[in-house]
Amino acid sequence: MNMQLGRGKTARRAYGIDEIALVPGPRTLDPSLADTRWQIGGIEREIPIIASAMDGVIDVSMAIQLSQLGALGVLNLEGIQTRYENPNPVLDKIAAVGKDEFVGLMQSLYAEPIKPALISQRIQDIKAGGGIAAVSVTPAGAAKFGETLAAAGADLVFVQATVVSTAHLSPESIAPLDLANFCAAMPMPVILGNCVTYDVALNLMKAGAAGVLVGIGPGAACTSRGVLGIGVPQATAVADCAAARDEYFQTTGRYVTLIADGGLVTGGDICKCIACGADGVMIGSPFARAAEAPGRGFHWGMATPSPVLPRGTRIRVGTTGSLEQILRGPAQLDDGTHNFLGALQTSMGTLGAKNLKEMQQVEVVIAPSLLTEGKVYQKAQQLGMGK
Repeated sequence: MNMQLGRGKTARRAYGIDEIALVPGPRTLDPSLADTRWQIGGIEREIPIIASAMDGVIDVSMAIQLSQLGALGVLNLEGIQTRYENPNPVLDKIAAVGKDEFVGLMQSLYAEPIKPALISQRIQDIKAGGGIAAVSVTPAGAAKFGETLAAAGADLVFVQATVVSTAHLSPESIAPLDLANFCAAMPMPVILGNCVTYDVALNLMKAGAAGVLVGIGPGAACTSRGVLGIGVPQATAVADCAAARDEYFQTTGRYVTLIADGGLVTGGDICKCIACGADGVMIGSPFARAAEAPGRGFHWGMATPSPVLPRGTRIRVGTTGSLEQILRGPAQLDDGTHNFLGALQTSMGTLGAKNLKEMQQVEVVIAPSLLTEGKVYQKAQQLGMGK
């Protein structure tokens, strides 16, 4: 429903993940019977969770371990890992610098050129370790390094920017990336994003995307919403784009995976995104808290080191446990940030959803008091949901 913002403008109400709740249906099932398997680009995974392509989250080792644990990690091919042969001293500098010096240091470190040989090396190292080589580039990076990606044998390629569309206008001196041609030319599946609207999601699917990323600005370290004023709250964005996926499937018979990307911290957040229509989720800051993460207890977004307009910051997330504890448990924290798989299975069991398609059909209600109702003691004592 549109509401009048003023005499000359109407606005549609949009909802974030914190404003909704999932409603139990007429049946329940044992969590062990909940089937969480999904497919992305023809690759089946047990856990519908992808770790974000951010330098504080994914390196070669993390990508391999996530693959072994039944999930997926995406390596940023325009970050520290492909600019420096040995990224460890660089990551140490990022973790050690003060807040006032951070932006300048990042701009300096990321001015180092990307080396195609390192792109190939990182992909080969992931595959040699038995991992799924999922990698991320910007549209400009895709145009520049597409042949390198194909030759190196990447399993999945994510083409990501703050906003991606099939109708990009460029100066006459710059030839924009033709997303349809790129998807057709690549020997592996291509995932495109990010977007937040029905129309753009549908156009990306028509361009040949094997998956579409949904989310602009909700990430823990992202400041795009503050810098640019752009974004749609994640619950509404996912539901709109899921409608495009379903429409496209009905028309073509080709199913395109929808991934909610950003702003998800707890198991409940993941469950609610799937209930809104996502097939899987991409999360960053929870994995940056793993003991194995390369960020040394810090997390920063892909647009943080922009030389002209940084749209992210470095946040301290600390280290709360191992990657396995965060993903599969056993949980050592009581706030929903450990054992994501267990949270999803238990939620599906409580809701009576046997698989992810049934989870997408559960009833959702608007519930702005969901996270605060009855939680006065938790909030006062900084426990559980009050942290």
